[in-house]
Amino acid sequence: MENSNDNEDINRALKNIKENIKILAQGTLGLYELKQHKPWIDEECSRFLDQRKQAKMQWLQNLTQRNVDKQAELAIIRHAQLHCKGVYSFAYKEAS
Repeated sequence: MENSNDNEDINRALKNIKENIKILAQGTLGLYELKQHKPWIDEECSRFLDQRKQAKMQWLQNLTQRNVDKQAELAIIRHAQLHCKGVYSFAYKEAS
């Protein structure tokens, strides 16, 4: 119980110190008023960002389709190489 009172006293003392520092700083330095800044993203920027996002999505879709096409092409080539391995080695032996 006594420990709880000590903690409350310490917290109250720290709060008083903090408030005194704020009051003294405000009296010495004054208040700093934040200026209203013009937003850097306006309607035009927003449209350009949307167009850029759409272009990127289209590029990724095209890239993905090209990868699918390339993988299919490679699979056909691998399939042909595996099944024609004997033919290639036979043709190579005859040529030698």
